[in-house]
Amino acid sequence: MRGADLPARPLDARALAALAANPGCRRRALLDGAGVDKTALAQSLGSPSGFGQSQFAFMRGNAFEARVKADGGAELLRLTHARVGGGPEPVPGGSSVPDLSAAGPEGRAARTALALRDATGAGGWTLLDHPMLALDVAGTPAFLEPDAVVVHPDGSWTVVEIKSFPMIDGSADAAKVGAAARQSAVYALALERVAERMHSDQAAPRVRHHVLLVCPKDFSNQPTASAIDVRKQLSVTRRQLARLTRVEDIAAELPEGTTFDVRRPADELRAAVESVPAAYAPECLSTCELAFHCRDRAREEDEVTALGRSLRGDLGGLTTIGEVLAAAHGSSGDPDDPAVAALRRAAGLRAEALSGVGAGSGVGALGGAEC
Repeated sequence: MRGADLPARPLDARALAALAANPGCRRRALLDGAGVDKTALAQSLGSPSGFGQSQFAFMRGNAFEARVKADGGAELLRLTHARVGGGPEPVPGGSSVPDLSAAGPEGRAARTALALRDATGAGGWTLLDHPMLALDVAGTPAFLEPDAVVVHPDGSWTVVEIKSFPMIDGSADAAKVGAAARQSAVYALALERVAERMHSDQAAPRVRHHVLLVCPKDFSNQPTASAIDVRKQLSVTRRQLARLTRVEDIAAELPEGTTFDVRRPADELRAAVESVPAAYAPECLSTCELAFHCRDRAREEDEVTALGRSLRGDLGGLTTIGEVLAAAHGSSGDPDDPAVAALRRAAGLRAEALSGVGAGSGVGALGGAEC
């Protein structure tokens, strides 16, 4: 579907987290499952996305991560102990940082599994710097690379996510923290799969569902951290992965010969993309390369989803802005429908408010007319 001689775009934690955040988007599920390069696809469709990280932000993030992991990860392990626990306080220089280098992602994943096994039985603090984890997605392995994984002296494992956005007075931007939590949940799920494969006669190692989020403190470059509970995100991700195993069912509904080969003419690609239902929401602008294309189509078709997912849920069966306005004005819609009743009540209150403004001075009347 992506083109016979084009390499598959590997799934990563960001892609899986985005799927979990918008599980109703069959378009993204199919394109990611088929390994289509959505950045190139958006370019071919004439709707290039600005999605991505600037070079300056990338360099700043790398510099902050290097600072956090300096001196064998002493500061990172100290923050892990302070926020998560799991054993006695780490002694500087007394922890282990195993070498995880190997040939190819499969080799690195195998080396990571061996390092996790050894560290779990060692009874000390171990920092795995950029380990490689394998997670089965739609029947094929997706290779994921968290910033770090810490093995505690009690044998439990903690995912560490390092971000360059600030944590001011102990809190950070809620949207960014939510995105980091969803991404970390993917890593935690992959770690659970590794722990299950390690299980033999003994209990599998415990993967903590509190991940450690490390950010710059206030407006400095000093690291601080917070433990984030990702149990909800883990549950959502598990359900979404179960859905991804049925990507072939989505593909079976497409016209025969449908292809997303980015070298095909734009009109042909547009028809192929539109043959797969999407579930656009404004949040897609920060997570999906096809967001601009889907937004344009949603606006052209007058879809309520272009205004936000929560609003779409409140309006029930009213799926277009035209239907919403018609229901509010009383020209259509079932009056027993709670959404329709709420819209008509709101329209009545608005008319009453504007009538009251207009009954005042001439300036007030003009303001009411403009509203």
